[in-house]
Amino acid sequence: MRKQSSAQTFRITGARQGLTEDVRGRQRRYVISMSLRTVAVILTAVLWNVERPVAIITLIAGLVLPYIAVVIANAGRENATSLPSNFIAAPSRPMLTARSGDAPAEPAAEAGRTDSTETPR
Repeated sequence: MRKQSSAQTFRITGARQGLTEDVRGRQRRYVISMSLRTVAVILTAVLWNVERPVAIITLIAGLVLPYIAVVIANAGRENATSLPSNFIAAPSRPMLTARSGDAPAEPAAEAGRTDSTETPR
């Protein structure tokens, strides 16, 4: 028969992704964001004398995207999933209770006796 231990058991699906995978994903998001910024700056230079409103929009995008890229890259690791969804609770053992005959009974002399300091109602 198996011996039950009091150690917690976790599902492997609840494990966080590895640090190298997390860093690789953040680097990929940063490179994609900075590539979009490069395209926006090139479009600004090309469209400046042709379509000025579109060039201004791409200029604003080129100015804002580095901040967004850094915030996304530094967002950190994912949040750990909550414990109840990944935790497998061990079956609980029933608690032993005292039988009704095992409880200490009051002596009959003490049960009927009243204290002289008490006043009857």
